[in-house]
Amino acid sequence: QVQLVESGGGSVKPGGSLRLSCAASGFIFSRYTMGWFRQAPGKEREFVAAIPYDSSRQYVDDSVEGRVTVSRDNGKNTALLQMNNLTPEDTAVYYCAAQFRFGYYNEYTRYQYWGQGTQVTVSS
Repeated sequence: QVQLVESGGGSVKPGGSLRLSCAASGFIFSRYTMGWFRQAPGKEREFVAAIPYDSSRQYVDDSVEGRVTVSRDNGKNTALLQMNNLTPEDTAVYYCAAQFRFGYYNEYTRYQYWGQGTQVTVSS
């Protein structure tokens, strides 16, 4: 009964902010690297950010560097993605994912568990 449930998506204007959350259950959350990916219509899934089990590092893709912060709360089995200064190019379905072994943080094929995604739409 592994579950990853994203929430916090919605529609915002350019320059706005959103905080996405990912509620995890059915596995030992504190042992897994948590990653965030996004996929826009007609495009490939791309890496956004990742954070290891102990929050020792934040890995953020160059495309969102400076605008995105990834964090986690192991006591609440929750991963968070704070996104600021959003642009229309950020419009996509955002997914959280869990990877037991760290080392391929930016490759979606290495993540074992996936959420259903949450829609983020940035438009005027």
